[in-house]
Amino acid sequence: MATIRRPHVAGTFYEGNAESLKNQIKRCFLHKFGPQKIPEVNANGPRKVIGLICPHAGYAYSGPVAANAYYELARDGKPDIVVILGPNHTGYGSAIALMNEGFWRTPLGDVEIDGETANQIVKETRIVDIDDSAHRFEHSIEVQLPFLQYLYGSDFKFVPICFLMQDLQSAVEVGKALAEVLATKNAVVIASSDLTHYEPQKTAERKDMAALKAVEAMDAKLLFSTIEEQNISACGYGPITALITFAKGLGVKEAKLLAHRTSGEIINDYSSVVGYAAVSFQK
Repeated sequence: MATIRRPHVAGTFYEGNAESLKNQIKRCFLHKFGPQKIPEVNANGPRKVIGLICPHAGYAYSGPVAANAYYELARDGKPDIVVILGPNHTGYGSAIALMNEGFWRTPLGDVEIDGETANQIVKETRIVDIDDSAHRFEHSIEVQLPFLQYLYGSDFKFVPICFLMQDLQSAVEVGKALAEVLATKNAVVIASSDLTHYEPQKTAERKDMAALKAVEAMDAKLLFSTIEEQNISACGYGPITALITFAKGLGVKEAKLLAHRTSGEIINDYSSVVGYAAVSFQK
């Protein structure tokens, strides 16, 4: 019997049935903070996008920002493999954990885990464990799947990697391993992260822009020092660092900021906001 990882935040972070969920994702694409267009997958796309940073709050808050990243991906074609890196908010499981078999279920269907790629990553890094328990209640990876299914159905495989430990050295090691394993594959790596948490709008904007400047410079060390010095509460800086390292390993020269918004702009309350950004890495 195949392992099925059931959705943990369907019905809360995003709509719980297929029809409502498709409509919700459609609204994210058409939203004034989204691309304002419904994406069409370019079947013969150049496949230059090898990485994305996407937020992972409830779709009502961060969905439109995430839609900018997925719109870019659709225009660029279709990956065969998607590796999704997310922070571990729950504290369960190994320090850096992936699943290497089974399926993840959402209201839009089941997506198969790419066991071969997962096992190659484990072998290449020595610090990533196979551990399903880290993923059971974690939302940061799960919320990316319906967007991918909206574009590609279940016609792709994926590898989920959950980071409880987010030190610079470990993140860089994972990024280097991904560059080795994915170099010859038609793959995209998604780093799932929100930015500043629960600070006033002006403070969040200033801090987020400082972090995003380091991301656009593709400078992992600068990102880490900026986060430490300015006390930035971005939750997925490990995944972002791994993505930057991976992108550099594949010779990517440019990270492009597609969108930055806060929860305050969605609900018109600027007293305590969370920051969201969409970034694409293209070769």
